Amino acid sequence: RLRTEAGVDIERASEIPEDTNTITVEFLPRRQMQSVVPSAACFVVPNVSDWSEFVANRRSSAIDWTRVTTRTRATVFVPTDTTPQEIRDCLHEEIGQALGPLNDLFRLSDSIFNDDNFQTTLTGFDMLLLRVWYAPELHPGMTRDQVAARLPVLFNRLNPAGRRHDGLNAGITPRAWQQAIEQALASNGGLNQRRAGAARALSLARSQNWTDNRLALSLMLNARLAPRDQGQEALDALLASAEIYRRAPGGEVHAAHIDMHLAVQALASAQSDMVLELTARAIPVAERSENAAFLASLGFIRAEALALQGRTAEAERLRLDSLPAARYGFGSEDAARARMDEIARIGSAAQRLARL
Repeated sequence: RLRTEAGVDIERASEIPEDTNTITVEFLPRRQMQSVVPSAACFVVPNVSDWSEFVANRRSSAIDWTRVTTRTRATVFVPTDTTPQEIRDCLHEEIGQALGPLNDLFRLSDSIFNDDNFQTTLTGFDMLLLRVWYAPELHPGMTRDQVAARLPVLFNRLNPAGRRHDGLNAGITPRAWQQAIEQALASNGGLNQRRAGAARALSLARSQNWTDNRLALSLMLNARLAPRDQGQEALDALLASAEIYRRAPGGEVHAAHIDMHLAVQALASAQSDMVLELTARAIPVAERSENAAFLASLGFIRAEALALQGRTAEAERLRLDSLPAARYGFGSEDAARARMDEIARIGSAAQRLARL
């Protein structure tokens, strides 16, 4: 895809000729990686060829991306002790960043270069960015204004179908909003701290009068972190978030994740028809985005709805059909079956509710 879609002159090599630009991929235990970079699942470093060189130069300006003017070599570090899907996702994002844009932007809904982690593989938009990045009109040493002056012609040539006369200007994203989102997403943060971050992000988004996916993400996080006694408010926030995402480029992936959350809620209240409707809409999106964990979860949820309707053979067949994706997405047979059992418990509770 990098060669055919992005037009990048790149190939795998076992031996590296002199004066060749290189990206090395090194696999290491997660604990070893996080002893140096605690918060990163995987990462890319410039001007090193292996882990020992990175550790030896940790405090050197040579590995500071902000000081790199021409890229000649970089190394991507990926954990060995994780799921096949996470390894693939890391390779997509980190090799993409080694080749192209480094900074993640929450306002990009149709891009892997977004720390909301909904897009798990390089998208068509990302390939377009890389095609622009390696266009002959651009070269190292150009100023920001010089690059900006060439972009309209480049996009006109490379993506004429994307031409618009109204133009979308998302404006500057305040650092305070980004920090609030990061706090809400932090898996190592306490629940109250995460809720506070989500609430602050939503307040800031509304004060900016945003109507794009930054507002949608703020709404979604508030819904996902809401206390149990705020169920209606959480539902309203999810529905509002999904409506925004469905209007955004690439937002169908985010909307499909919301459909999954809604399907779980519908399953818990024994609304099997609604579960089937929501999963039928989300499954094709999960297939197109190649997110195996997401696809398997949808399959397990749908199977429980079929079981609720007495369609036992169909339900069992769908569970079995969903297991290969679950193994890839969750990493092992045990992890796959644990996810299936977790959803089955919701289905069992729904069956008891339906009999009342």
